[in-house]
Amino acid sequence: MRYGWRLLALVLLLPSPLFAAAGATGYRINPEASQATFQVRLFWLDNVNGHFTHVNGDLAPGPHPESWIVNATIPVDSVAMTSPRMRKMVLAPSFFDAEHHPVIHFVSDPVAQSELIGGGTLTGYLTLRGVTAPIQFAMEPERCAQLSSAPCRIQLRGNLQRSTFGMTSNRVALSDRVDLNLSITLQRETR
Repeated sequence: MRYGWRLLALVLLLPSPLFAAAGATGYRINPEASQATFQVRLFWLDNVNGHFTHVNGDLAPGPHPESWIVNATIPVDSVAMTSPRMRKMVLAPSFFDAEHHPVIHFVSDPVAQSELIGGGTLTGYLTLRGVTAPIQFAMEPERCAQLSSAPCRIQLRGNLQRSTFGMTSNRVALSDRVDLNLSITLQRETR
């Protein structure tokens, strides 16, 4: 019986990070403080730039200790561009096809907490226009000294091929490569 109490006391004295994944509630993506930007070359001379004003989702505990899974959605109609004509073009069936595919969805592979804090590579799957394909982002925490109750900002930088997601029109005018960058602000979920 004494051995059981000693073991319980020892377990209670262990550092709390060992329990972080098991007891963690996760983080939500603050949609008002997060955004996604994209850039595609136009006639190899100029760029078409746009951004999505809302990124929704969460960062939930992963299957391994101190691992996390990012689950994010972007409403396609939250796209903002300087030209109303260009905005209409990117919402049309030949580009994002917002009417039939109103959201862009990303789910990451499990990522170690150390990479969220210090930077690294975030891999996962992006669903765009009903097509799901692997994608990889370089992850650069701007302010993530530790995952705590304070907001944590993470920058993700990646690119995709339009043709992978069925966007094959305007190939002469627009490049196939699209740069996709996300600025995500994480806030601890309160329960």
